[in-house]
Amino acid sequence: MDKIENNKAWFLVLPVFVIVAISAIIPLMTVVNYAFQDIFSPQDRYWVGTEWFESVLADDDLHGALIRQFVFSFVILLIEIPLGIALALAMPARGWRASLALVLMALPLLIPWNVVGTIWQVFARADIGLGGWLVNALGIPYNYTSDPVAAWLTIVVMDVWHWTPLVVLLCYAGLRAIPDAYYQAAAIDGATPWKVFRHIELPKMRGVLLIAVLLRFMDSFMIYTEPFVVTGGGPGNATTFLSIHLTKIAIGQMDLGPAAAISIIYFLIILTLSFVFYNVMTRMGTGERA
Repeated sequence: MDKIENNKAWFLVLPVFVIVAISAIIPLMTVVNYAFQDIFSPQDRYWVGTEWFESVLADDDLHGALIRQFVFSFVILLIEIPLGIALALAMPARGWRASLALVLMALPLLIPWNVVGTIWQVFARADIGLGGWLVNALGIPYNYTSDPVAAWLTIVVMDVWHWTPLVVLLCYAGLRAIPDAYYQAAAIDGATPWKVFRHIELPKMRGVLLIAVLLRFMDSFMIYTEPFVVTGGGPGNATTFLSIHLTKIAIGQMDLGPAAAISIIYFLIILTLSFVFYNVMTRMGTGERA
């Protein structure tokens, strides 16, 4: 007997697709409109073609912001992914201790981004903050408001504290999904903990690690609120990432044409790198299974 397909369920999700399409397409088309025209009013506009793109691509400030953004995202991935895996492996597997560890691990993720920035802005202050006072008490000169290195370290440590739990929870879920039979077979074969991790746990976590890398790359590459609240992009331009530079152009200087061009470049960079990350890690996973 042939099965009759019923596609009526698509009508239930159709409104969601329409809303998402409208909410995404209209802002994108607005940005594209400003990127190729010089708009003074709805009636007073001039086609400039690629003029805005040429001007922003020759801007040294944009080059500096882009380099800082790449360095920051690379450092964040280099720290948070291995650290998240290590913490997930160290967490209890069962019982009330596992539940307690999961709750404590998830607490930083519940704090809004602007509140995280405010917390670290006060905590890391050299004059009134406990963290800043402690670092200086250890004999290490530290003041993130005047020292670019200290500002960078503060932003990196803040992001690691805030977002490493996301990697931990993803890796923990991947570890708990591994059947006990794999561990039993490894114990019978006398496999060392490193071999268990290398040949069982790491391959089985590849899917969640792909999600973790993509999420953390996109989030770190679009970071704005936390560094803006803590340092405002300073001292100087030391922590002026691409998002902060874009905001200064769009809101601080009201140069909507160049800002729109930067937005499109920003979008294309994230889209391209995410696509590359996904394909590379997917092919690595396919090669590992082969």
